[in-house]
Amino acid sequence: MVTTNAGPATAPPPGTRTAGFPRLSPQAKGTLALVVTVLIWAAFALSARALSSSSLLPADAALLRFGVPLLVLAPALWRRRRRIAAVRPAAALKIACGAGVPFFLAAMYGGSLTSAAFVGSIVPGMVPLFVSALMVAGGRGAPRGTQAAGLGLIAVGVVALVWRYVVPLNTQVLAGAGILLVASGLWALYTVGLKEVDLDPVGSIGLLCLPSFAVMALLVLTGVLPTGIASAAGSDIALFLVVQGLGVGLCAGLLYAFAIRSLGAERSSTVGSLSPVAVVLLAIPLLGESPTAAVLVGVPLITAGVALANRRPRTTARTQQPEVPDHA
Repeated sequence: MVTTNAGPATAPPPGTRTAGFPRLSPQAKGTLALVVTVLIWAAFALSARALSSSSLLPADAALLRFGVPLLVLAPALWRRRRRIAAVRPAAALKIACGAGVPFFLAAMYGGSLTSAAFVGSIVPGMVPLFVSALMVAGGRGAPRGTQAAGLGLIAVGVVALVWRYVVPLNTQVLAGAGILLVASGLWALYTVGLKEVDLDPVGSIGLLCLPSFAVMALLVLTGVLPTGIASAAGSDIALFLVVQGLGVGLCAGLLYAFAIRSLGAERSSTVGSLSPVAVVLLAIPLLGESPTAAVLVGVPLITAGVALANRRPRTTARTQQPEVPDHA
């Protein structure tokens, strides 16, 4: 801040426009954060598909995904080390498995066998169904009303998405879709695990990335997973560093948490359900994918289903299932 000796400053009269950029309202800031988050989620789906034609291998992309946030947040994570270490092992395992190495490899491999539309629709779209199943298995009541209708639409949308690959049979796409369903189930486990820990977004990122990076580094060093990062193209490294490391690994979690505080969980989840649509639209110019009839039917059904499944009745907002958190 620059100071002068011209005497005490006086506030401008009401309604006077100050120099520089206009100040945004909390709602506008939250909306902007949410829009950027949706674009990052879409970029995750696009990168999962693009990895198959990249000079990077899945292990390389995973090291960037989990390593970059640790590097950027190292001082903040060190200050939170005791709270992170105090998390119960069961909850930590849900987070580390649900969004860590198993999820990442499943999403990347499933994406290489299918399309960006499949990744962007199946992975986040099926999460509410899996979360509801986990809640029912844990003794919570079954979803009703608009939530039940939303879950039904999601199921119908996924069936519409894969049906054309059943007759005639396309084993590659169906196998990829099955792997993406596994990734979605893992993310649901991560969703439940997040509700069991008392950490801020930065601490949650550390709890996820620390064990995940350690596991990936061990798998690479022991030769279990191959690496090609030493000979990879610089453009590919830069792309995945920005999209996976900074975007998905760092910015998405922080921005989505900010959006929820500014707009509320219901509104954020509803707008966030547009991620599959963004993936389909962006895949056309960026990856050259043309949406099939199955995509044009299945994606809107999944999007509408996610929006309905995330609606919370005002009178029972604290007794329903948790909302779907940030994607990937």
